[in-house]
Formats: sequence, C-alpha cells, structure tokens
Amino acid sequence: MKIRLAYTIPLLLSLLASTAAQAVEYSQLLADKSSLGFSYRQMNVPMEGSFKRFKAQLAFDPAQPAKASAAFEIEVASIDVGSAEGNSEVSGKLWFNTATHPTARFVSSGIKALGNNRFEVAGKLTIKGKTLDVSTPVSFKADGANGVFEGAFTIKRADYAIGEGMWADFGTVANDVQIKFRLLAAAKK
Repeated sequence: MKIRLAYTIPLLLSLLASTAAQAVEYSQLLADKSSLGFSYRQMNVPMEGSFKRFKAQLAFDPAQPAKASAAFEIEVASIDVGSAEGNSEVSGKLWFNTATHPTARFVSSGIKALGNNRFEVAGKLTIKGKTLDVSTPVSFKADGANGVFEGAFTIKRADYAIGEGMWADFGTVANDVQIKFRLLAAAKK
C-alpha cells in the first residue's frame, strides 16, 4: 500500500501541474479579424449591417467560465448599412444620435457553462443612454493560439429608442434586431 501511495501522489501532482499549464486565458481581442453585425427587416425585406470599429476587454479561460469577464465598446458612427446615405441617416438624431451617444457598451455580469463549449453570457447593454439586461448563448472553440467566440441575440429597437418619430412604425422597420458576432481573441502571453 505504501508503494502505491508513493507513486500516486507524484502522479497526481504531475497531472495537476499539467492541467494548470494547459489553462489558457483569452484576453486580447483581434478586432481586425472579428465582426459585429446585425440583421433586421425593413418593409418585410431582410437587411443586414455591421459596426466597423469596436474594442473589448476580455478575460476568458474555458476551464473557469465563472471567473470570466467581457466589456465591449462600439463606436456607433462606424455603422455600415450598405450605403453612405443610409449610414448618415441612422447616425442621426432619430436613430442612434451619435453626436450625443457616440458609443454603445456591453459589460458582462456573469458567464456560465452550458456544456459542449457553449456558454451563456449575461450583462448590461447600453445604447443611447438606456441600459438593459441581456443574455446571449456563445459558442467557443480554440483555433491555434486564438479563441473564437460566436453568438447572436435579439433586442427590441424601441427599448433603446432606436428609430424615433416617423421611424417608430414597426411596419416600416421591424422592432426586432438580431445582433450577431464572431470574435477572435488571442491568448494572454
């Protein structure tokens, strides 16, 4: 029995050490390789757009999701809906009012594992000065030295006063807007 114990303790210690050595924290957003987009319906026609400039502070170790955190800041004027005229319109006062509210922000409040490299991220989303709770499923996969995070969730544009006045009619532009993201993050060095 003593011989087994003598071999078991070093074996366990080496396994624990190798597990700790394999722990990876993804913390550096690779914005140039990431995308943040949205889709909606205008006069019942599917439309898509994206935001070209955003930054993030991340701390994600897939082995310890409860300790993870994420904060994103989106430069709203970087919106691209497919035309210069459309971009100018949605940057204006009736839509995003980028002169008064130049950024949108998401700050996580909790991340929990769902199994099979899927997680639920909860947090606060602030658009046009209005902050609401949101949650989104996120899939994760390691891709070489990087981590890939993908997910989508739906918001109601009226909850954030996006599209006021003549644009408040949901028959013209639907209330539901799906936010879609694919984020690449490098491991902490």
